[in-house]
Amino acid sequence: MTTILRPDHFTIVTDDLAVTKEFYENMLGFTSGLRPEFKFPGLWLYANEKAILHVIKVDKMPNPRKGALDHMAFRGEDINALLRQLKSAGLEYRLKRTPHPWEQWQVFFKDPNGVDVEIDFDGQEVLDSEHSEDN
Repeated sequence: MTTILRPDHFTIVTDDLAVTKEFYENMLGFTSGLRPEFKFPGLWLYANEKAILHVIKVDKMPNPRKGALDHMAFRGEDINALLRQLKSAGLEYRLKRTPHPWEQWQVFFKDPNGVDVEIDFDGQEVLDSEHSEDN
């Protein structure tokens, strides 16, 4: 039997490649990089030299949306920097703290295509006074 080692990548579709690229570069610090010469438009976004988000350009978003992906989650550092970025961009988000024994921070928000994004942070990070946890 094959052993699964880790997640490899997520794939999303968009009808606005430029807006999606800008969102992930500005909000999460991803960088656009090498992509195979597929016969359809898209881009690969990298974090730490790994293409973890594949984006496919479509003329029209599927209706209804296909698949059952609820959200994609990433591990982050510096929760306060992300919260400031989200506020500055006028994006709504939810801030949660997982219960014992995990006790990590979770920040949830939507990308420009309506995809739910979760960024998890070490529970030892201290929130600046301007931020507060959702109830």
